[in-house]
Amino acid sequence: MRNIILAFLFLSGMSSYVQANPAVVDSTRSTGNYFTRRVEKEKKIVADSIRIEGYWRNFHFRKPNVKSKGFSLVFVMHGSGGSGPAMMKRVPEFDGISDQEKMIVVFPSGYKNFWNECRKKSTAEANAIDINEQAFFQGMINYFVKKYGINREKVFAVGTSGGGHMAFKLGMTMPSAFKAITAIVANLPDTNNLDCTPSGLPMNVMIVNGTEDKTNPYNGGEVILGSGNFGFVRSSERSLQYWADLAGYKGAPAKTLLPDLDPKDGKRIEAYSHSGGKKEVVLLKVIGGKHDYPGDINVHRYAWEFFKSVQ
Repeated sequence: MRNIILAFLFLSGMSSYVQANPAVVDSTRSTGNYFTRRVEKEKKIVADSIRIEGYWRNFHFRKPNVKSKGFSLVFVMHGSGGSGPAMMKRVPEFDGISDQEKMIVVFPSGYKNFWNECRKKSTAEANAIDINEQAFFQGMINYFVKKYGINREKVFAVGTSGGGHMAFKLGMTMPSAFKAITAIVANLPDTNNLDCTPSGLPMNVMIVNGTEDKTNPYNGGEVILGSGNFGFVRSSERSLQYWADLAGYKGAPAKTLLPDLDPKDGKRIEAYSHSGGKKEVVLLKVIGGKHDYPGDINVHRYAWEFFKSVQ
């Protein structure tokens, strides 16, 4: 955990890269189950789809500029009501570093903008018709193995809000396919609101939650999105403990106060970590944080440093 903190003293000071929005200049039809590959000229943004149980599922990514054999694969999931392209614009942090860091970053889209994650009371149609998300993500992994030669041992997922819940689902139900996950502003569904069947296997996990979050209550409780009730979630500490128990940790986690690099945002970050065992399990407690990203760290770059630390 200390190495991650030191790395981000540098990364947090970097200015964000502002994305251009070039026009789509090429459209071709792929063979097999893949279709509608569109490439944006300057940034080589590829839009593609795979068919899963009768539904076309979409994803976007930037085509590598260098030979990608052995690269890591990182999925970045949007929140409820979002989309892959919108998340790609919202999270430009990986632009300019993906080739040097030897990774392909993929922005998949939920079914009708929502994920079929593990909250039983989710009002999303994806949940109602039980969209097969595991098949979708396995299909994307196979796609990138076939087309770009990515390393199956270096597959990761990071998601925000509803995307964080999707990350939890991948960690609980597909531990052999993912090396590590990060869930941002998301707590695990409470036991009476869980409709996934967990594998019971340990996973490298980082959780990032704010103490003043009214949407995803830090101390657990009911999640209300507009007029929709998504049921109860566990507290952030219970969510951390769930993964720590699976990894076999006993006792309290180590506590570290991260540097206050943005004093004006009124937030501080405490890191609670279990390390040295089978898996790494971390909670970043954003004191004063709401349903947003903290200012003291670039949270997606931080997630990548966490992923690299467990490779």
